[in-house]
Amino acid sequence: MDDSNETTHRVRITARGPKAKIEIDGQRIDPGALTSYTLSHHTGEPPHLILDSEHLDSLAFDGLARVAIADVPAPGPAAAIFLDAIDPEALERAALARPDLGTEPHSLTKAMLTQLGEWARGL
Repeated sequence: MDDSNETTHRVRITARGPKAKIEIDGQRIDPGALTSYTLSHHTGEPPHLILDSEHLDSLAFDGLARVAIADVPAPGPAAAIFLDAIDPEALERAALARPDLGTEPHSLTKAMLTQLGEWARGL
């Protein structure tokens, strides 16, 4: 990709703990407008800063930028594929063997949901 005609901007990120202050060309980006940011830099290419915002109307930036807006995919299809792959017998065995299985009503259902969540996260 030829970036020779692109304008560069001065970006400053000050991160302390879970909070970060982002400035572009000396103008602070409203932290309430951002949900996350990603900074990447590959050898031979200019750095790329991606700002994620759920409130695009409150995020103002004046300058040249590559903009990509992506829709968050609906979780239903991925969840259906995951659940279709579950062996009911293995789920029941794992849930019944959990040390946190209680005796109150719906405790088996709770244990199964906890187990499914752990499996989904690869635990």
